[in-house]
Amino acid sequence: MTSATPQTAPQATLHYIADPLCGWCYAAAPLVRAARDLAGLDVAFHGGGMMAGPNAQPVTPQLRNYVMPHDHRIAALTGQPFGDAYFEGLLRDGTAVFDSAPPTAAVLAAEALAGRGLDMFAAVQRAHYVDGKRIADRDVLIDLAADLGLDRDAFGKALNAQDANALMQHFRDSRAWLTRMGGSGFPTFALEIDGQLERLEPGRYLGQPDAWRDALRERLLAVQPTAIGDAGALPQCGPDGCAI
Repeated sequence: MTSATPQTAPQATLHYIADPLCGWCYAAAPLVRAARDLAGLDVAFHGGGMMAGPNAQPVTPQLRNYVMPHDHRIAALTGQPFGDAYFEGLLRDGTAVFDSAPPTAAVLAAEALAGRGLDMFAAVQRAHYVDGKRIADRDVLIDLAADLGLDRDAFGKALNAQDANALMQHFRDSRAWLTRMGGSGFPTFALEIDGQLERLEPGRYLGQPDAWRDALRERLLAVQPTAIGDAGALPQCGPDGCAI
């Protein structure tokens, strides 16, 4: 009697190109959490650098007036919380600067140190949009790492390792991924199964993370195109700036 050859499950990765200061990435945060619940699916973060370098912006009344209607739209559409400390604190703080580079460095440091990059990404989003904290400040990032249970000193060293050159290379690599996925902004999701890449359009699932999880699960089981990639474009931030 011959034995059947064991079948191995396909290797699946959900690539996620995002930025800590991208409002629509915050809108999609429940979808990321849902995807992470799926066995057999890895979620890979690629930081876009949307407001890094010359695209960093100080907080001004004009910025506040521009972003708030969009933030309210996100809250209504997805149920994502926005705190008074953000609306009435951070967005009125003329000494604050929105800079994607430090929080992205923190995500990469947490991943390198303990495989907690996505947890750090969620933490900096909450710190920004709910708690109104300056997520470009090193002390804030170290506090967030400690809240995740990471050692302060070890995290500080990991953060130091994400110097300007390493961070800029990461952003260039992420933009290359964006091009490869056929994306045009943030967030962009693409499902890779056994080396085959398919960009997904999760807009229809905003505010419906359980339906998104079910759709991903069906896609993994079928390993063939399904409706998850057919329609429902997600609103996005542009690669070099975002109104939200």
